[in-house]
Amino acid sequence: MMSSSVRGRLGARPERGGIIFRLLFFMIFLALLGVLYLVRHPVLRLAGGFLIVDDEPRSSDVIVLLGDDYDSDSAERAAELFKAGWAPRIVASGKYLRPYATEAELEQHDLADRGVPATAIVRYPYRAAGTREEVRGLATFLGSHGWKKVMVVTANYQTRRVRYILERSLPEGSEVHMVAARDPNYDPNSWWGHRASVKNFFREMVGFFAALWQIHRSDLQGLGFLGVE
Repeated sequence: MMSSSVRGRLGARPERGGIIFRLLFFMIFLALLGVLYLVRHPVLRLAGGFLIVDDEPRSSDVIVLLGDDYDSDSAERAAELFKAGWAPRIVASGKYLRPYATEAELEQHDLADRGVPATAIVRYPYRAAGTREEVRGLATFLGSHGWKKVMVVTANYQTRRVRYILERSLPEGSEVHMVAARDPNYDPNSWWGHRASVKNFFREMVGFFAALWQIHRSDLQGLGFLGVE
């Protein structure tokens, strides 16, 4: 029979092996945490930049200035593009604030203050509840005028979502170019350090993926897939 001392030594080996494995796992875990800590800023900057699409200006039928965009330099940027000759007109898009007043009128004043003549400004007031409804209604408005080359100016963090919706709402053959306006409440290189930027980042991320789902769902409905209501 095996002596008790031999059995004790054999029983201790698996226990020591288990301790070593757990210690090794813990050290690897700590090392991963250290790596994540070191690369956190590049990763956060990459995430912040994902929301932004900023194309080079191109000759267009119209420049679109989106509404609900109070803090960014959108009006100034749109006026610069107009005066540089990239498009012959600007659509000022804005929701109704009162039955008798709209954001589109305020944008018209902002553009006029920056040297855009009134004859070059087309107002598009709307009653949509959000950006998706605004953009889809805007697509119908642009299509009714035959404007297919569209340059959209809006706050930097809204550009990717707006482009996604607009490209899938405009008539076939349309071209969409996004121009990102600087917004003091969203810096993609340090958004995690400012409360307003954090709010804009997460709200826009949720909005973008919600738009992905809603439009994908609409596409499935149009194709007649079963199970999609």
